[in-house]
Amino acid sequence: METLRSPFQGVWNIVRFNWPFYMFGVMLLIIILIGIMVFPSYHALLLIVFGAVVIPTILSLAVSYYVYDLSDLYQFKWLDNLSMSSNSTIINVHAGFDETSVILNTKFPNAILKAFDFYDPIRHTEPSIKRAREAYPAFANTVGIRSTSIPMKGHSVDYIFVIFSAHEIRNDEERILFFRELKRVLKPSGRIIVVEHLRDLANFAAYNVGFLHFISRDSWMKTFAGAQLVISGERKVTPFITTFILK
Repeated sequence: METLRSPFQGVWNIVRFNWPFYMFGVMLLIIILIGIMVFPSYHALLLIVFGAVVIPTILSLAVSYYVYDLSDLYQFKWLDNLSMSSNSTIINVHAGFDETSVILNTKFPNAILKAFDFYDPIRHTEPSIKRAREAYPAFANTVGIRSTSIPMKGHSVDYIFVIFSAHEIRNDEERILFFRELKRVLKPSGRIIVVEHLRDLANFAAYNVGFLHFISRDSWMKTFAGAQLVISGERKVTPFITTFILK
């Protein structure tokens, strides 16, 4: 299956959606280089600072390139075992940045796919999401919703995808209510597929303090338990990405 993605799309998205951070880094590096030339007695110290800025940045971009551009994450081969019929209803719930509805629609052409956007600029304040929304057009017929209200009948959905979006709900209570709403619309035989980075050692090694934007495994367990959902499957798409399959 084609990924429907261009080369370097993933790592380029990270740079342009977080450009103030990288601009600050470039300016800091310029200042350090000037300092090395102007203050030769501090040469060694400034080189250490230079490395402390450059190495983590390059590492995080290299990992991002591996995860989003080199791995088979967006080929969705890890979904090949899903039982999908011509009348299956699937929904893709995101926070305004939707790279996956088109791919899901291509992978499951006979299913009924609906996309929902729960982005709320008051509650979900991450600046990068706003930039991403401006850069990517919405999937056809995407419906804007509140995170706690999905306009679907109860027990009407076979599969729910929540890919790199649920962590944007920073409030623990709101996140539990969100998953309770997913449970409400899910068929008894249905599944919820949650894809996330975790606030764990691997992601700390890759993203340094940036891993604080992710949610820990323990917090996810509390969220799922609070919504009365259980894990029926779990896998690592890469060492940095965890997929939970809930029922």
